[in-house]
Amino acid sequence: MADQVQPATPAVPQGDASFTENNAGRKGRFPARGEPVITGINRIGLWSLYIKEVRRFLKVQTQTIWAPGVSTFLFLVIFTVAMGREGREVLGVNFATFVAPGLIVMGMMQNAFANSSFSLLSGKIQGTIIDLLMPPLSEGELMGGIVAAAVTRAIFVGGAVALAMAFYPGVDLSLAHPWAVVWFGLMGAVMLSLLGLLASIWAEKFDHNAAVSNFVIAPLSLLSGTFYLIDNLAPVFQTISRLNPFFYVISGFRFGFLGKSDIGDTNEAVVNGAIGLGIFNLLLAFAVYRVLKSGWKIRN
Repeated sequence: MADQVQPATPAVPQGDASFTENNAGRKGRFPARGEPVITGINRIGLWSLYIKEVRRFLKVQTQTIWAPGVSTFLFLVIFTVAMGREGREVLGVNFATFVAPGLIVMGMMQNAFANSSFSLLSGKIQGTIIDLLMPPLSEGELMGGIVAAAVTRAIFVGGAVALAMAFYPGVDLSLAHPWAVVWFGLMGAVMLSLLGLLASIWAEKFDHNAAVSNFVIAPLSLLSGTFYLIDNLAPVFQTISRLNPFFYVISGFRFGFLGKSDIGDTNEAVVNGAIGLGIFNLLLAFAVYRVLKSGWKIRN
């Protein structure tokens, strides 16, 4: 009816201040184009990526933690039985006690590589890598989250292996220098995490990643003094072993348990090896960061 007036809906004026960008004198709803919203480190995004990676390997922990622990423990059983559990000493301790620390850190390094090398590669193959590239994470945060999760898996595997070896007859896991166990264990896990991330960037299929693991990582770890002293080698092979960063990880980690190492005859030699390993990891981290920054084999 004509006398019934419908209430008019108030029109939103053009250029309402609440919808403008960077409104002068008043707080706009949206920031200006190109103005960063997240400054500094994206802590929530970094933590979310870390938790996502940790939950991924914990969901299949039988395969990612306990199976590597059992397979590494079997190395100890086989070699101690083959070498004879009695009468053979290395660095003043029985062979089982000598080889146990090397096997623990070797299992940590190999699983750190396996974890970080799977993250980007699986996304590239399955087409889900966009889930890692689209969130507001910088290259450093992306690298940090993946590496931290890989180190976490390495610690879990090392704990599982050490727990099994602690109950094996003849093995003594008493700590002589705890700082060396912590430092060389973490540095070894970080080094292999970075190498795994670099391998996943380069690889285009799982065969490529397996080739790096089988023909590079496994030989370098097994031929780095895990089961022997490099003093037993010819001089030329001793020199080659000392150029292998895996040697310093394994020997330094063993020094933390036994108080003795074939890095050198003094504690200063082990400290110099620890410093050198830290510098090597810094250079490796910078190289991986630059590769991620370039988008090589990641962004088409």
